[in-house]
Amino acid sequence: MTDRKEELATNLAKVEERIIAACAAAGRKREEVTLIVVTKTYPASDVRILSGLGVRHVAENRDQDAAPKAAACSDLPLSWHFVGQLQTNKVRSVVGYADVVQSVDRAKLVTALSREAARAGREVGCLIQVALDAGESARGERGGVAPGGIEELAGLVAGAPGLRLDGLMTVAPLTGEYAGRQRAAFERMMDLSTDLRRAHPAANMVSAGMSADLEDAVAAGATHVRIGTAVLGVRPRLG
Repeated sequence: MTDRKEELATNLAKVEERIIAACAAAGRKREEVTLIVVTKTYPASDVRILSGLGVRHVAENRDQDAAPKAAACSDLPLSWHFVGQLQTNKVRSVVGYADVVQSVDRAKLVTALSREAARAGREVGCLIQVALDAGESARGERGGVAPGGIEELAGLVAGAPGLRLDGLMTVAPLTGEYAGRQRAAFERMMDLSTDLRRAHPAANMVSAGMSADLEDAVAAGATHVRIGTAVLGVRPRLG
């Protein structure tokens, strides 16, 4: 086993133990929570190692990094999630490899994703990114639609050719009423998910929680956690 493979295997095992413990504490089954490893800034070689260690979901946040990496790993049994703020001029590229776009937060993006998914003959899963630091009609600092905008946007996704409404995504906010209150933020997300599922029963995915707060997300009921640093290590600084 190479040093890097051993390092990733060790880290992955520690994260798995945390998820198991969090599920047990919350009275949930381990299979109710899907691990997504966020591989941004790390090479395709790491993605290949992770796949060999059993990882099936990986996430990226920049198309210029993700597109070549996904191409280099196209032989692997992976689902690719795009989690970054997405500009419409990058949509055609992202639709080429992303199975799920977790950062849908405006009507213009829905239109662009639908057009490119239909053109490519693909069905792309979409999560509405919710900004819990936004006012009822504003957008968040790191993207995302305010809770009051979920219903309209969800309706657009559900009715758009080539797209599938899968649920909601959030990042624990750094400002506003939920700053420093991750558990409360994620519990609010679960309430919003319940509201969404009244109109869209199949949209039951809730992506929340990262390396520092996965336990809070699992306790609240998140179905997917996005873990980067705890698996891959501290990221190199981008120049």
